[in-house]
Amino acid sequence: MSKKVLITGASSGIGKALAYEFAKRGYALGLTARRVSILEEIQKDIQSIYAIKIVIQQMDVSNPDDVFAGISSLVADLGGVDIVVANAGIAISNEVGRGKFEMDQMTIQTNLIGAMATVDAAAILFREQGSGQIVGISSIAAFRGLPKNASYCASKAGLDIYLEAVRVELRPYKVEVTTIHPGYIDTPLNESMQKRPFVISSNKGAVQMVNQIEKKHMSTTIPTIPWGIISFLMKFIPDTIWVKLVGKKPKKGSAD
Repeated sequence: MSKKVLITGASSGIGKALAYEFAKRGYALGLTARRVSILEEIQKDIQSIYAIKIVIQQMDVSNPDDVFAGISSLVADLGGVDIVVANAGIAISNEVGRGKFEMDQMTIQTNLIGAMATVDAAAILFREQGSGQIVGISSIAAFRGLPKNASYCASKAGLDIYLEAVRVELRPYKVEVTTIHPGYIDTPLNESMQKRPFVISSNKGAVQMVNQIEKKHMSTTIPTIPWGIISFLMKFIPDTIWVKLVGKKPKKGSAD
């Protein structure tokens, strides 16, 4: 019997690439996103290539009630689930103190609260069945604060710590928890950025992610090299040096 995986935010980017990679490996799919029309196109395209079961569900992870109801409905339609991937997220660059706090609030609500709701809904199911795997898509941005991305970094760092605690809590129930930290994956979220060091395609990234998920690694970077080494170094760079590396000096006579 094929395994079943549920992926949030599957209409584009990493989520979409993961859907195709899991399908290639014979998994049945449960896909969620806000844009159900795009999910329908993805469902049709994948099923034209692979003979697998796919069910879709419109869901906005920024609304926790929608998450719990949506996942429950999707799992019922799918006939169970083995892996839940909390992938849905947004990336909005915003400078602090520019009068756009609502953008930061939206980032936290989607990336952290939405992911937590997804994980909690999965934990309810997996506690009951005594098995399962929860996967959280974090980011290398979780390791240090980056200018103009304070709320994004905070959302991913918060998700890291949350998943670390959940991993310990769910261990007695034989539930695995995997945290994935992608580097620069070529997706619509970052395609406008001027610099994307060590960028890889979403398809290549998905292959590596699913490999790590199937190995049930607790925490990993994608790609492992060089980001595994870089992330380790990032954590231990002294603050005085980090500020000089990623910051810029304010102009004299300017509020900037």
